[in-house]
Amino acid sequence: MNKVIRIGTRDSELALWQANTVKKKLEDLGYKTELTPVKSTGDLILDKPLYELGITGVFTKTLDIAMINGTIDIAVHSMKDVPTMLPKGIIQGAVLERANVEDLLIHKGNTDFLSEEHGVIATGSLRRKAQWLHKYPSHTVVGLRGNVNSRMQKLHDNNWNGAIFAKAGLERIALKPENNTVLDWMIPAPAQGAITIAVMENNPYVQEAVAQLNHIETEICTKIERDFLRTLEGGCSAPIGALATIDNNTIHFNAAVFSLDGSQKAAVNTSFPLKDHLNKGISFGQQVLNEGGKSIMEEIRKTIN
Repeated sequence: MNKVIRIGTRDSELALWQANTVKKKLEDLGYKTELTPVKSTGDLILDKPLYELGITGVFTKTLDIAMINGTIDIAVHSMKDVPTMLPKGIIQGAVLERANVEDLLIHKGNTDFLSEEHGVIATGSLRRKAQWLHKYPSHTVVGLRGNVNSRMQKLHDNNWNGAIFAKAGLERIALKPENNTVLDWMIPAPAQGAITIAVMENNPYVQEAVAQLNHIETEICTKIERDFLRTLEGGCSAPIGALATIDNNTIHFNAAVFSLDGSQKAAVNTSFPLKDHLNKGISFGQQVLNEGGKSIMEEIRKTIN
C-alpha cells in the first residue's frame, strides 16, 4: 500500500467534504492518499443555466480528462452530476452509502406564499422548477447558480420567497438554516444524495482499494434510477426525478418526467422484489416513454438543445 492514490475533486466546499470523506475511508484501510482539487466548467461559468452550456457532464468532464491524462487516480463526484454513460476507459469504482435524498425549501421565515397565488422561488434545476410549477402553476421560478454558499447568499440578497437545495448537501457542510421546509412531494434527481468514485479501467490497484467502500444497496438503487434516466435519454439536467428504496427485500420505485412548465407529467410508482432488480430501470423508462413520456421528452429537446 505504498502507492499514493491521488483523489481528484472539484474545489467547492461540498465537493471537498465529499473528497475528504473518501480520503479518510481509504486511509482508514491503510492506503496513502492526496487531494487534487480542480475547477470544472460548471463551476467557472455561472451566468448561464446548466442546460444552456451544452456539455455532457459539465461538473465531471475536467476530472475525466485529468484521470485519462494520469494527473489523478480517482475522481469523487456527487453521483447525480455524473452522466449515465462514462467516457471510454473510466468505470464506476464504488458508490458510498447514500445520505438523505430529499429537497429542501429554504425560506425567510414566512411560508404564507405556499397558499397564495404569487410566489418567487429560485433554483437552477429544471427538475425542481418543473415539479414546483406542477404543484404551484401560478408561481414564478427564477434561475440560481453557484456553490451552496453563494446560492444561500443570493437568496439573502434578493427579494425571493425561497430557494430549493438538496438536504444532503446542506447537512454535509453544516449549512442547513432553521427556516426550511422538507419537500417530501418532490421526486429527487436520480442518484441524489449518493457519492460515487470513478476509476480507470486499467488500474486494478485503485479499483481494489475503492471497491471496499462500495455500499451494495445504494449501488442497486442508484443503478435503477440512472438506467431509468438513460432510457429516457434525459441527461443530468432534464426535468426527471427517480427514487428507488429498499425495504424488507422489496424495492419501491417512484419516477416521473415533467414538461418544462410543469403542466404535463408521465410517471411510474410501483414496488417489486429485490431479487428482480436487474434491468428494472430500463423497463420502467420504456413504460413511461410509452405512456406520454416520449412526447414530453421530444418537446424538452426542442427547447433546450
